[in-house]
Amino acid sequence: MNLLNRLKLPAIAGILLVVVLGSCEEDLTTIGSGVVGGEPFTASKAVYDVFAYNKKIEAVRTNKLPVYQIGNYDDPVYGKTEASITTQVQLSSGNPVFGNYSALVEETADTDSSTLTIKENETVNEVFLFIPFLTNPKGDRDLDGVADEFDADPEDANSDSDGDTLTDIQEKALGTDPLNKDTDGDGTNDNLDDDTAANRFPVKYDLDSIFDANGNIPESFNIKVERSTYFLRDLDPSTNFQEAQQYYSSQQFSPGYVSDVLFEGAVEISNVEELIFKEDDPATEDVDESEEAPTRIAPGIRVQLNSAFFQQNILNKEGSSELLSQANFAEFFRGVHLSVPDDVLVLLDLTRGNITINYTYDAVTSSTDATVVEKEKEFVLNFIRRDTSTGAVIGNAVNTFINEDYPAEITNGLDNGENASKIYLKGGAGSYAQIKLFDEVNGYEIINQIKNQNWIINEANLVFYVDRNTLDAAGTIIEPSKLYLNKDNTNGPVYNQFLESEEDFNAGNITNYDGGLNRVNNKGQSYKIKITNYINDLIVRDSTNATLNLSLTSDIRVTATGKAMLANGNEGEIPVMSTVNPFGTVLYGSNNVPSDQSAKKLKLEIFYTKAN
Repeated sequence: MNLLNRLKLPAIAGILLVVVLGSCEEDLTTIGSGVVGGEPFTASKAVYDVFAYNKKIEAVRTNKLPVYQIGNYDDPVYGKTEASITTQVQLSSGNPVFGNYSALVEETADTDSSTLTIKENETVNEVFLFIPFLTNPKGDRDLDGVADEFDADPEDANSDSDGDTLTDIQEKALGTDPLNKDTDGDGTNDNLDDDTAANRFPVKYDLDSIFDANGNIPESFNIKVERSTYFLRDLDPSTNFQEAQQYYSSQQFSPGYVSDVLFEGAVEISNVEELIFKEDDPATEDVDESEEAPTRIAPGIRVQLNSAFFQQNILNKEGSSELLSQANFAEFFRGVHLSVPDDVLVLLDLTRGNITINYTYDAVTSSTDATVVEKEKEFVLNFIRRDTSTGAVIGNAVNTFINEDYPAEITNGLDNGENASKIYLKGGAGSYAQIKLFDEVNGYEIINQIKNQNWIINEANLVFYVDRNTLDAAGTIIEPSKLYLNKDNTNGPVYNQFLESEEDFNAGNITNYDGGLNRVNNKGQSYKIKITNYINDLIVRDSTNATLNLSLTSDIRVTATGKAMLANGNEGEIPVMSTVNPFGTVLYGSNNVPSDQSAKKLKLEIFYTKAN
């Protein structure tokens, strides 16, 4: 489904663990030794124990996220999660002037010497909240302007998706619709029409990160927009206002910190953008405004808010202390709270969203002609924003996650201090696993044995097998596409970015790591994580055999972590890309795995070469 595409970048997460085979205290076990008489080297494989411990996440930091979740997702294994968003609203400019003149100038308009200054009677016409849907970032492989989902041949820019004999790349250059034989609808196909205005058709998008319980994009969903009465601080007073305030997924804002309902109703889901053309102004005889480039509105949440509320709280406040600065405005307006009651989950980039107030005002045409005309303008209120130079998020928005209680089997398998028979991985405020290689302490004894053998480590893999019995019994489930493994002592990734080509890394292909889900008949079977470089660091460079953390990821390239509240009041660090991932899975561990599944125990495989 589309979300999987993004959560690969958005292709959503994969999962990773280590399996225990054999005893840590025994000599190394070699399997499938390929010794050939007289050969100077022997290629062999050794299998070692791996220990996995399930950890519950009580809450994760959810402000300053790259994307936010809203809605309800009912995971067949872990139960339902309800996600809502509370976000600040920011002025596009401090102390704004509506119309042409400030409120102070308007106050003296009747007594000053200018015929141009009048009371402008600024009046809200309509107000729209808009947040675009995410789209598949890798959805046009041949760069012909047609999303792969609709492309006749996604690998060939010279394919003809609409059958009008013009190739997709030719239509891109001409500005005609590659998915419509007759772009302008005049009855003549594009290949025969030399009078089609360029780029005046709505583009069709490959939507991403919208899904119901079955992984499908529904036709619509309901949303509720309320005024938030909770003051979201930017800086933490407990750090003398030197550090950013941290908010967690467990913080609930509704119903205690909301007031006015600004919108409640349905959002229709369309994958085609909306075009708004200007009307021709009869007063400008030499210009046909309808021929100008249209305003393009990408597919997204676009709902009309209560005009009277914004008249009273924005336009009527012109020149007041409430609008003087963003700090004053944040104290006054606080923000908005967004919630979706339906069983649909949507991921949104709030930095691309806003509230646009369209209003009219009176103006005098000229100093010699005192005719009063009505004009239109817009004023934009932003949500959080991203600094274009640093990438830092400006403003605050918080994701709230309310999880159903896990089934007893899962609850009992978390934070029990036991080497796990099943590994439970769940994104958001879910769960992760800690992995220890070789033994439950530090593995130094076995690491020294390997050093003394003078092996050349060719490849080392952790293989995590999916517990298909558990997943299949639960019903239809969206499986994470990739697992992420990082070091607990540094929070850095196990993979080494600098061993990858720039092209591969930018495409999200970490070839020296993998971590992707291996599927058979569209069902996940296993995840293999290559940790060859990590093992060589232990053997050759005397690196610390750190505890490893296994979690989901929505983008393997993003390695940032955020604060998390764990069991028993402990704090930890969780990958941000696991926080924004709503999915979950179950893997086999290495302890008490059913005998008929013993081949699927978690394991570390080391392939090596040794001199005879």
